[in-house]
Amino acid sequence: MNMSGFNFVAAGLRVIEVEMAALEILKPQINEQFRRACELMLACKGRIVVTGMGKSGHIGSKIAATLASTGTPAFFVHPGEASHGDLGMITGQDVVIAISNSGETGEVLTIVPLIKRMHARLISITANGNSSLSQLADVSLEIGRSEEACSLGLAPTSSTTATLVLGDALAVALLEARGFTAEDFALSHPGGSLGRKLLLKVSDLMHKGDGVPLVAEDTRIRDALLEMTRKGLGMTAVVDADGRLSGIYTDGDLRRCLDRDTDIRNILIREVMNATPKTITPNLLAVEAVALMEEKKINGVIVVDADGRPVGALNMHDLLKAGVV
Repeated sequence: MNMSGFNFVAAGLRVIEVEMAALEILKPQINEQFRRACELMLACKGRIVVTGMGKSGHIGSKIAATLASTGTPAFFVHPGEASHGDLGMITGQDVVIAISNSGETGEVLTIVPLIKRMHARLISITANGNSSLSQLADVSLEIGRSEEACSLGLAPTSSTTATLVLGDALAVALLEARGFTAEDFALSHPGGSLGRKLLLKVSDLMHKGDGVPLVAEDTRIRDALLEMTRKGLGMTAVVDADGRLSGIYTDGDLRRCLDRDTDIRNILIREVMNATPKTITPNLLAVEAVALMEEKKINGVIVVDADGRPVGALNMHDLLKAGVV
């Protein structure tokens, strides 16, 4: 087949336009029934069980995964497998979301009486509010009747997109109702960079003990430079007689001293240090430290305790190495 004259870009754009139109049709369906579905799911004492055949099943699996990762315990059950033993995974305390574009999918309808018998609540997602599945459900959600993006009008495209978006709407509405936080989200995603960004604290990454560059206020710059070189962080904390942070001296401060022809062999560090350094506390999230350093355009920061005494040091390289940046 000679496809050299086919306009692939136009075909792709047409699909997007058709599916966007399907989402416009979906908007009015976010109504009282949607509110009832959310309340039913929020009050669920068991799990949200999602089921569906074919493409609806694939979408249902994604919806279950999204719910589970945003604070609503959920899993997917294949309706065919449910008829052969997996129905035992569902309990009377669960809420079942059954997805069927037509609302007449045989494998789904077969298990509905058993779901009702065990007193599990049923939410349907269909394109037909008058379908058998919708009529049997406690709450009937509709995606509306839209044109499939497939030129044959056969392949589930617009309908599956609308169903997926409806599932996202349910998940996010529940997330917000629960007061689900970024840290809660990270607890269910500990393995990736997202977990590192949201769970790591400054205390997990900072240099501690002898690794903290530290000099007294009456230290000469040349000796402070030796401390900076030994610790390799491009800075040193400066403390007063009580051990509290009184300033910081960095590589940038050294360059400015050299530009002014300062006698770095004899001058005391308290005369050239930054006496108003930015500091952080150990319990701060690492991602918050990144935000501070980016905002203030600094590469390193001293970590202090409640009394203002240095307990650690952190630089941008530490955050890069940990995958936080």
